[in-house]
Amino acid sequence: MGWFDFVRSPDGGSVETLHIPLFPLNTVLFPGGILPLKIFEQRYLDMAAACLKANSPFGICLIEAGGEVGEAAVPHPVGTLASIANWEMEQLGILQINAIGGRRFRIIGHEVGASKLLEATVELLVDQEAPLPQNRERLLPLLQRVVSDLGPERMPPPHRYDDAGWVGYRITEVLPVQNLAKQKLLELDDPLARLEILEKFLDQRKLLG
Repeated sequence: MGWFDFVRSPDGGSVETLHIPLFPLNTVLFPGGILPLKIFEQRYLDMAAACLKANSPFGICLIEAGGEVGEAAVPHPVGTLASIANWEMEQLGILQINAIGGRRFRIIGHEVGASKLLEATVELLVDQEAPLPQNRERLLPLLQRVVSDLGPERMPPPHRYDDAGWVGYRITEVLPVQNLAKQKLLELDDPLARLEILEKFLDQRKLLG
């Protein structure tokens, strides 16, 4: 099964799990999002090289305690799988990549390796699928302006304006709010609940037509 495995949950169902390296950051990556990263610490250079060689993902988590550099940080328990879309090293020892957000996960357990790289066993979370409700379509003009302003490098097609999950993730990642608020929205399993929160927030600031 490669990096994937299946274990039994308490209710008797199967849970899809994965063992991955973690990259704790002071930012939140959402499924389908693009996060440009500049990597210079040796542990993360080695991690990226291994992921590229094996075509395997790593996990990005918001830092709960600690920092991005130095001792291994304590991550929030829910993060997002990341794959490397492209990379370049114009300067020796500094790797620039675009990380593409995949599925969300919840950390089951983690440990710090010899190089201070966090490694974790994670449970892959299932996003509920839902079409964008008609009463939330007023969110679209704002999102369409954002997509146009950022361009295809940051907001590549396909643009799934009919998908409640995609719309919610794209609005959340550009909101000028604290990372902890974005983290709470990432952790929501219900895309319709996420849209409701976003609409109330934007309405209060008179950002919707």
